[in-house]
Amino acid sequence: MFRTLALASVAALSLTNLSEAADFVPADDDIIAFDVIRDGRQLGTHIIRFERNGDALRVVSDIDLRVGLGPVTLFRYEHDATEYWEDGELVRFESRTLKDGERLQVSAERSGDQLDIDGMNYDAEPLNVQLPAALAVSSHWRGYSTDATAIFNTETGEAMDVVITDLGTESLTLNNQSITAQRFRMEGTLTVDLWYGPDGEWVKCEFEARGETVVYNRTDA
Repeated sequence: MFRTLALASVAALSLTNLSEAADFVPADDDIIAFDVIRDGRQLGTHIIRFERNGDALRVVSDIDLRVGLGPVTLFRYEHDATEYWEDGELVRFESRTLKDGERLQVSAERSGDQLDIDGMNYDAEPLNVQLPAALAVSSHWRGYSTDATAIFNTETGEAMDVVITDLGTESLTLNNQSITAQRFRMEGTLTVDLWYGPDGEWVKCEFEARGETVVYNRTDA
């Protein structure tokens, strides 16, 4: 299942970066789902659901990752986020995160060309900030421009400095079909490789965490 996502550059105002925005939005009831694999074993799932009503788009991300030893949970990560888009612009956002025992919460409302954000830093201290509404959101499904120097961190509500590199095209097998995917590397608090299909749809992810390789494998395609 692939959908056309036409990418266009949008100025990110005071942070002077460009974020990529899709002219085409996913259809109602579309889904992107991954199994998250760590060194050959399933770590959890990352699922994105799209609900469309005319020019309004609601995007719900649900990430559930766990590392255990028998019945004992050693690490747990849960991230539930909802993006509200109208006419291709982010107008509202909310998220809740449980990260290795620490709870974070973010809410954001658009005001003109800015997002008014109530969030929490990684020390669980509250923060109130304004960011350019054109910043790319770190939920990955819309992709990123190599001109981006910062993105909206959905865990904390802060701007996160990044370097985006286009690593060229690669052949991937998805649903027993060979596709050509564009590979990007995003270096920020974590270095993540992201692959997007011919129509711009997010199809794969890979990164290193605690010395181990974590791979996202599409399950819905």
